[in-house]
Amino acid sequence: MEGTMKVAVMEGIGKMGFEERNIPSPRADEVLVKLDYVGICGSDLHYYETGAIGDYVVEPPFVLGHEPGGVVVEVGADVRHLQVGDRVALEPGKTCGHCEFCKQGKYNLCPDVVFFATPPVDGVFQEYVAHEADLCFKLPDNVSTLEGALIEPLAVGFHAAIQGDAHLGQKAVVMGAGCIGLVTMMALKARGVSRVYVVDIMEKRLEKALELGADGVINAAKEDVVERAAQLTDGKGMDLAVETAGTEITTRQAIQIVKKGSNIVLVGYSRTGEMTLPMSLALDKELTFKTVFRYRHIYPMAIDAVASGKVNLKGIVTDTFSLEEAQKAMDYSVNNKADIVKAVIKIAQD
Repeated sequence: MEGTMKVAVMEGIGKMGFEERNIPSPRADEVLVKLDYVGICGSDLHYYETGAIGDYVVEPPFVLGHEPGGVVVEVGADVRHLQVGDRVALEPGKTCGHCEFCKQGKYNLCPDVVFFATPPVDGVFQEYVAHEADLCFKLPDNVSTLEGALIEPLAVGFHAAIQGDAHLGQKAVVMGAGCIGLVTMMALKARGVSRVYVVDIMEKRLEKALELGADGVINAAKEDVVERAAQLTDGKGMDLAVETAGTEITTRQAIQIVKKGSNIVLVGYSRTGEMTLPMSLALDKELTFKTVFRYRHIYPMAIDAVASGKVNLKGIVTDTFSLEEAQKAMDYSVNNKADIVKAVIKIAQD
């Protein structure tokens, strides 16, 4: 396909602009996707606010966005499993395929991954993208491209649930009711966890958690989390905790409220990257800590969970912006974190 496309670019900290770029041509193993929706992730906001995450530093002009869903409009010569018109969710990370981690199937740990919107790799706040066909997953008829865009954060939630060995009969707690906390809650429910509770300090997010299927919530601004968790478990403690808020206090609480021999899954990144934790208590309880870095082999499972009605992805979307509103979308997301659960950019206009 020839022509140009509109691309929203980060021109500097807190500043968005636009460029016209050539529509990319897919290689033999790629497809060209006309994007419908792209989710706004916390990492996008962090780059927008600070210009860096750890060693990853933005050099403008830079394209944000790594949660895309869209429609195939052109197919590479070697692609057989997709055709023009297929609606797809795009897994954003291309891995090398031959390092020790890729060979073990742990491709999310590949040191040479090329991941959308991770400097210096541009993201997809744009109208078209050419992407490896094997990383484009066809959506069933009853799954929209909006939901396709949100498969990416849902994959994180499922990876967390799998890391924690979530299963039927458990009582689990999710620390944090942001987007990742909510999709983790739904992933735990989809995997059969009997009761899932959510902790946060923002009432609107806790209301959303209940709306999406949480069995109970704890407002840490109003209640003693440890005391309330004990009440909910008849003093036995939670079987599993997933920490998505990335704060020291919620991580300490997770250690306190799980029972002996439990798993704690750490998902949220702290602002400093360092925490002081009650490790004597963790040792006394013989807790197992698991961590999450993105996901692996999750997209088909996550798509099936949405298609079967076990996960309500549309329910987490609270705000939608057009591509032309990129500046407004980013500013509003930064300044209204208490009100927004998930914002998306609608690329294709009806």
